[in-house]
Amino acid sequence: MSMAMRGLFVTGTDTEVGKTRVSAGLLHAVGQLGLSTAGLKPVAAGLIETDAGRCNEDVALLRSSSSIALELREVGPCQLEAACAPHIAAAAEGRQIRIDDLLASARDLAQRADWLVVEGVGGFRVPFDDVRDSADLAAALGLPVVMVVGLRLGCLNHALLTAEAIRARGLALCGWVGNTIDPDMAFREQNIETLRQWLRPAPCLGIVPWLDRPEPATVAASLDRDALTNLIRTTA
Repeated sequence: MSMAMRGLFVTGTDTEVGKTRVSAGLLHAVGQLGLSTAGLKPVAAGLIETDAGRCNEDVALLRSSSSIALELREVGPCQLEAACAPHIAAAAEGRQIRIDDLLASARDLAQRADWLVVEGVGGFRVPFDDVRDSADLAAALGLPVVMVVGLRLGCLNHALLTAEAIRARGLALCGWVGNTIDPDMAFREQNIETLRQWLRPAPCLGIVPWLDRPEPATVAASLDRDALTNLIRTTA
């Protein structure tokens, strides 16, 4: 990293695996440990009408979960209209996704909060243009990575491939969170135990159950407070 940044980069084994709810839970949990927090979703695709104006739903949640006051544009510096792959959405608007601009947004927030939670987009490798992708952004940030594993059939392969890709970029996989997507998943506990074994030395930071209302405080309660405290201490 070109400057000292404290925080985490949250990625997922796929899209719609719960990255945002886990990121919001992490913001809440770290705030409970006495640190000021800021959420950042550098690239977000898909806008909706909210009380705060037209914005990305994930950006709005990260903003409300941060302990410092932030504008929507600060949490989501690159919000794209269409809910599709970012490079396609950007091309439709005649825009470019510039990693340097996204890094500048992260640096700004790093000066204002003790701890950043930066949420990626989709899975670990999502194209930004013809040559760059979201993994390039993660590498440029250099933050330790937390991987959200969507607990459903196929999660083992997705998790191991994602972990391999993270480490291949020279990044530290500092932990993972299992998020229950399929409440009726067969052999759920056996899958979790396999993940614990195969993802070592990255610790499990928590298993989020199926929740009808996945509020940040509820998700935070499913995280391992001791493991998170140790992570903060060792990555400071």
